[in-house]
Amino acid sequence: MIVTGEASGDLHGAHLVAAMRELDPELSVCGMGGIELRRQGVEILYDAAAMAVVGLVEVLAHLKDIRAARKILERELRHNPPNLLILIDYPDFNLLLARQARKMGIPVFYYISPQVWAWRSGRVQQIGRLVDTMAVILPFEQEFYRQRGVAVHYVGHPLQDFVSRTMSRDEFCRLHGINPADTLLGLLPGSRQKEIRAMLPVFLQAAAGLAAAEPHLTVLLPLAPTLTMADLRECGLDGTPLNVRVIAENRYDLMAACDLAMAASGTVTLELAILDVPMVVAYRVSPLTWLAGKMLVNVEFASLVNLIAGREVVIELLQSAATPEKIAAALMEIRPGSQKREKMLHDLAEVRTKLGQGGASMNAARLALATAS
Repeated sequence: MIVTGEASGDLHGAHLVAAMRELDPELSVCGMGGIELRRQGVEILYDAAAMAVVGLVEVLAHLKDIRAARKILERELRHNPPNLLILIDYPDFNLLLARQARKMGIPVFYYISPQVWAWRSGRVQQIGRLVDTMAVILPFEQEFYRQRGVAVHYVGHPLQDFVSRTMSRDEFCRLHGINPADTLLGLLPGSRQKEIRAMLPVFLQAAAGLAAAEPHLTVLLPLAPTLTMADLRECGLDGTPLNVRVIAENRYDLMAACDLAMAASGTVTLELAILDVPMVVAYRVSPLTWLAGKMLVNVEFASLVNLIAGREVVIELLQSAATPEKIAAALMEIRPGSQKREKMLHDLAEVRTKLGQGGASMNAARLALATAS
């Protein structure tokens, strides 16, 4: 059984299942996930789309879904116990399942650590009691767990295995009818409804600010599979004077073609780093969630790029600082030809080195199968 609660975990889980099936073609898998796990032939007992929420306030509206999913998965553990329970991130939900699996003698493999290094670090002891094998994908996580007496393996970051371009910038522009002489700005405001509502209007206004200095500006906006054009139109796309190209395919080629990008904090910042794209990171959540985070979270940076580097590599503008004016000004600093841009590109190369040489999914697959009873 494999369990994940949001889109990036679904993707990483799908790559893990594919690698495990290379090693064991007879593998049978069920669990909670989304379209990517379903594509790998996983029997989806509960669709993770209902669980993809951000923030403390937002979770309250989804308690019914959370309880229903837990009931279904625990019933499956009891009536059709698997040889292995694979958990991907999503700690508050997954650690409850781990407790049930431990009572039943089902081995637990945790792939992609919860951010215990950022907040509620007391969960490390709980993980140590409930989890048989911990596989982490961020380099600093291995030392964090080892210092606290938890057996841990660093497998590398799975993004290194599949984030790559398949065509040159000129080829991408030719395919989509874009002038390659334009400055290409990527907008990556997130893949959830709430993120789009919070960030897309701000990003569009910031892009308009940049366009005043970059008259030949084309804005590239990848359409996430979780969203529709109607979602984007409702969040300001219809009213913008910008030249915006919304493209549903060639996501990584789109990102790699960008001269610079603005992105919501999350996995996308690492994707941009791997593709060597300078970026500004901006994010907003509800005021109550932000206040709770300020009290509970114990990290210096919000973006994974800066956390891995251990210093500010990309500009972060969070909550009240995430204004169109400040984002536009930060983008101006990393335009092609700028000194700050060259420094950022050098630092992004260092981050890529720290992410490992690839093979994370296969490394994790070997560990998972070794853990199975």
